[in-house]
Amino acid sequence: MKAFILGALCAAAFVLPAVAAEPVATTFIQAGRVLIDPATGKVETAKTIVVQNGKVVRIADGYVAEPGGKVVDLKGAFVLPGLIDSHVHLTQEQNPNSRMEHVTQSSAEQAMVGARNARKTLMAGFTTVADLSADDDAIFALRKATALGDVPGPRILAAGEALSVTGGHGDNTGYREDVTEVLQPHSVCNGPDDCRRAARQQIRAGADLVKVHATGGVLDNGATGLAQQFSDEELAAIVDSAHRMGRRVTAHAHGADGIKAFLRAGGDSIEHGTFLDAEGIQLMKAKGAYLIPTLIAGDYVTKIASGPNNFFTPATTEKALGLGPKMLDMARRAHEGGVKIAFGTDTGVSHHGDNAYEFVLLVKAGLSPLEAIQAATVSAADHLQISAVAGSLTPGHSADIVAVQGDPLKDVSILQHVAFVMKEGTVYKGP
Repeated sequence: MKAFILGALCAAAFVLPAVAAEPVATTFIQAGRVLIDPATGKVETAKTIVVQNGKVVRIADGYVAEPGGKVVDLKGAFVLPGLIDSHVHLTQEQNPNSRMEHVTQSSAEQAMVGARNARKTLMAGFTTVADLSADDDAIFALRKATALGDVPGPRILAAGEALSVTGGHGDNTGYREDVTEVLQPHSVCNGPDDCRRAARQQIRAGADLVKVHATGGVLDNGATGLAQQFSDEELAAIVDSAHRMGRRVTAHAHGADGIKAFLRAGGDSIEHGTFLDAEGIQLMKAKGAYLIPTLIAGDYVTKIASGPNNFFTPATTEKALGLGPKMLDMARRAHEGGVKIAFGTDTGVSHHGDNAYEFVLLVKAGLSPLEAIQAATVSAADHLQISAVAGSLTPGHSADIVAVQGDPLKDVSILQHVAFVMKEGTVYKGP
C-alpha cells in the first residue's frame, strides 16, 4: 500500500505546474530588508544571503554576486525565514462532504488530497509544518515525497494517527456502529498498558511526535463534551512511553481539566487550550510548555456554525458556536501570563493556504507583530526541536526563505500575501 501511494504521488507531481527550478551551486539573494534572526527583532538592510547546497552559508554586507551564481533580486522586499505551522492536517479539509469522504476515500486518495494541499501551504510561505493526525500510510508517504522533492510542499513532521479513547475525539463516532468498528484506528486505546502499546506503535509506524486527544473535540459528532477523556494514568503512560523513545508529546486539549492533567503527566505542549484557566497558565509556565492557540480554527468553526450555510451536525454546531471569541480571550490571557506560544492553525479545519490569517488573530489577541512572527519562526522551531534547521537565516540553517512587499512588523496582515518562497535552496515562487 505504501509503495502504491508513493508511486501515485510521484506520478501526480508530473501533472502539476512546473514551479520549482533545480538549485544552482550558489544563489545570491539580495535583500533590501531582512529579519535574519527573528529572536533579536533586528531588521538588517542591504544584505546578500548566500545559499549553497540548500543552506545559508553566509550573510554579506551590500549587494554582492559572483560569476556563475544565480542572483535573486529582493532589494524592494522584506525578507524573513520560511514560516512554520505547528498544527495542520494536510490530507483533509472541512467541507459539506467531509463525513462522506471519510468513509469513501482510500489512503491513496487522501495522499493525493495532501499533495494538493501541501503545494498550497508552501506557496503561502510555510516551508515547515507539523501534521497532527492523518492516515498513517497517506501522511508518511507524503512526508517522504516532499522531502525527496517529488511533490512541492513544506518540510513535514508527522504524528500519523492521534491517540484516542474508545468513543472519544478521534474515534470516528456518529456513524452506524458496524461502520465505526471498521473505521476505528489502531491508535484508539484504553488503560495504561494499552496506551503504552498505542504510543509505541505510532512511533514504530514512523511518527516524528506523538499526539494525544486529551479532551473531547469540537468536530466530534456526539455530545461527549470538551472535558478530559483519557485518565491521568493513561496520559502518564503515553507520555512516559513516548519520551523513552525520544518523541515529544502534544495534546489536543480544550477543557481546563484535560490541559492540567496532561501537563502534570509530563506532556510537552497544548493544542487549542480553549478553557485554559489561571492555574493552567501557571502550570504551563512552570513546565515550560508551549501553547499552540489555533485561533483560525476557532474563528472558522464559529463562522460556519452561525452562518446561513452551516454544514455541521447539531452536536458539532452546539460546541462550535461562540468558540472563536473564547479562544481569542484564552490566547490573550496566556500571552499576558507569560506562556510560550508557537504558531499553529489546525488548517484542514479551515482552508489550506489561508494559514497566515493566524497572524492577524494573534495580534488581535495581544501579541505584537514581531511576537507573532517569532511564534512562526524561532519559537515554532524550538517547539518542534528543529532549531538547528529552521526558524532563522543564520549560517548553517536551511535556506527556507520568504519575502513580502511592505513591512510585516507594522502590518502583520501582509504575510497573507507572500511574493517569494524558497525551500532548501529551491525557488518555488517569485523571481
